[in-house]
Amino acid sequence: MSLPRSSPGATNYDHGVRDPLNSRLAPFGTTIFATMSALAVETGAINLGQGFPDTDGPSEVLDAAVNAIRSGQNQYPPGLGVPELRHAVAEHQRRFWGLEFDPDTEVLITAGATEALAGALLGTLEPGDEVVVFEPMYDSYQACIALSGAKVVPVLLRPTPDGYRFDEDELLAAISPKTRSILLNTPHNPTGKVFTRDEITFISSLAIEHDLMVITDEVYEHLIFDGREHVSMAGLPGMRERTLTISSGGKTFNTTGWKIGWICGPRELLRAAMSAKQFLTYVNGAPFQPAIAAGLRLGDDYFTRLADGLADTRNRLGEGLRAAGFNVFPSEATYFTTVDITPLRPDGDGVAFCTELPHKIGVVAIPNQVFYVNPEHGRNLVRFACCKRPEVIDAAVDRLVTLAA
Repeated sequence: MSLPRSSPGATNYDHGVRDPLNSRLAPFGTTIFATMSALAVETGAINLGQGFPDTDGPSEVLDAAVNAIRSGQNQYPPGLGVPELRHAVAEHQRRFWGLEFDPDTEVLITAGATEALAGALLGTLEPGDEVVVFEPMYDSYQACIALSGAKVVPVLLRPTPDGYRFDEDELLAAISPKTRSILLNTPHNPTGKVFTRDEITFISSLAIEHDLMVITDEVYEHLIFDGREHVSMAGLPGMRERTLTISSGGKTFNTTGWKIGWICGPRELLRAAMSAKQFLTYVNGAPFQPAIAAGLRLGDDYFTRLADGLADTRNRLGEGLRAAGFNVFPSEATYFTTVDITPLRPDGDGVAFCTELPHKIGVVAIPNQVFYVNPEHGRNLVRFACCKRPEVIDAAVDRLVTLAA
């Protein structure tokens, strides 16, 4: 069956040739990050869209990668990942979150958190299953769930002056006999929300009551501000045996291009994720794996400085956005701050706003509507990233405040 002409990914072919694009992926088109980063290059704009730092990670981590390359660690690593990193991940989970995992059977190294999520979803879902996901959501979630033949059931996170909140009754109503999993991202991209202990406890109670898996994306676990607490779902009573915990080293060590992530979980769930992961990259990043292990073993002062530095650039960016006239929602964690653009653009067209902004003032942002199942929920919302050097944030702010005129 050829794709409908209205599908974003559809291409017209002559002679009745079937469109090669998988119909499950047709609605997703090209990722927004590629589109907006290309626009940044085209216009020479400051890129506050895609969430990657503009400085290198700690020297201990970089030097460990160089040493690994020079010592010959450049061939395929083991399928589960280099033992040194698996042990470091297990130590990290115990040190920071009080979680115990066997590094030989309950830790799997992946090509970033994106592959970890793909493996977890493709390995555990069947066609017709449903996955409850809080929206807005990172864009790969919907695509991976679609590839599995399952269905996303969204629960809306609503922006308030005190941060993003969800309605417990809406979450309860989202669960059906077809529900297989809850996918939870905390700290949350793109909203910057940190789910509270009470919220996570409520979610866990529903998972236990309805016998559901929980897949958690915790890549921003160390990028939390203002004394807030990161609560890992697997540490709650009754949740370890039904939770796959995902994270990565990219955000924590400013090495997003290395794509070193991991999954921790009980043996049988991890085996399900591995069954899919082995046919994706199989393995990756051999010399980078011991380098991330070195990073995970850095002292507490490194992790504190990391969060403090991002809190500073978050504050600089937030002040500038408010001065520009946006309605700014609190950012409790991550790289990101969300604004309501309607004070500056009454029609609330976030896509048009972000398309015009690089040409108008030389700054790139991301329209949040691409993170929603129902784009109208995020039509007037735009995301800016603070993970740049202070002087870059200050330069962007100088440009943004001209919008107030």
